[in-house]
Amino acid sequence: MNERLPVINSWVVSAGERAVRLDAFVRRCLPHLSLREAQRAIHEKLFWVHDRPGKKGDRLFGGDVLSYKGPQRLLAPAPSPRWDLQAPLRYEDEYVLVVDKPAGMPTHGFSGREEHSLANFLAAIRPSLCGVGKSPWEPGLVHRLDRDTSGLVLVAKDQLSFDNLRSQFRRGLVRKKYWALVWGRVKREQVLDYALTHDPRDRKKMTAVEQERGRTIRAKRWPALTRLRVLGASRGFTFLEVEIATGVTHQIRVHLKALGYPLVGDSLYGEDRPDFLALGRQFLHAYYLGFRHPKSGLDVTVTSLLPRDLKRVLDHLGMKHRI
Repeated sequence: MNERLPVINSWVVSAGERAVRLDAFVRRCLPHLSLREAQRAIHEKLFWVHDRPGKKGDRLFGGDVLSYKGPQRLLAPAPSPRWDLQAPLRYEDEYVLVVDKPAGMPTHGFSGREEHSLANFLAAIRPSLCGVGKSPWEPGLVHRLDRDTSGLVLVAKDQLSFDNLRSQFRRGLVRKKYWALVWGRVKREQVLDYALTHDPRDRKKMTAVEQERGRTIRAKRWPALTRLRVLGASRGFTFLEVEIATGVTHQIRVHLKALGYPLVGDSLYGEDRPDFLALGRQFLHAYYLGFRHPKSGLDVTVTSLLPRDLKRVLDHLGMKHRI
């Protein structure tokens, strides 16, 4: 199929250059692409060397021509603006913005192939954010939520505010609270402090390091602290308020699984539990953000209501939700 696509860009390896791997040369030509995105595009046969699709381990030499045959959006250096996306703004001033991300929307992508993220929405409504943060793909985003987790996301509107808020996150000064519904009856408040690491059997997942038992664990670990407070229970489910003092990938989902109470609707960590409530996503909503304003130093608190799809589930279970 790619043979029929026109070449929309090409690059020439400098004369006399020593052998360079194809994936390394792609990243040199398109530095905004991560290595994973570059290798994915190569695997999809979007990069060609002379008259054949390249492979990531191919060696290029001086005078070789690399051509790109694929969608124009993959060459974009930043998220494309999408005015058709919707995400309510819960707070805004000159320095910060708090947006309520809906479930099903990724916080950001890693290349121009993602066009339905919160980053695309922000690029449309606040174009100046595209120069703020640690990556052009994360315009002003101080943290992120999983695709199927809804709720509040904090955005900085200038680099000094971004650096200040990131420092607050690292020092545990930002308060983040969630509502969660889990399988099983959680009987008391609990604090979970299991460190997290990548699951060696599936790199898409994280796993909790519950007990070392004398073993030397070589994989990188991230400290994680999660507090649980019971808000209600019905028909074998428990409604929780969850507060996290850290922000490790999938932290709440992994800690709840390790405790034996996986999130309702969690397809990755739900231990194949049936989605008989027809939720279609995990029951997890980031409803509370508390932080120090990066300019004034005053405390700022922002809250979000429980989304309709989650409220419907609690109503179905006959669970009171005076929240």
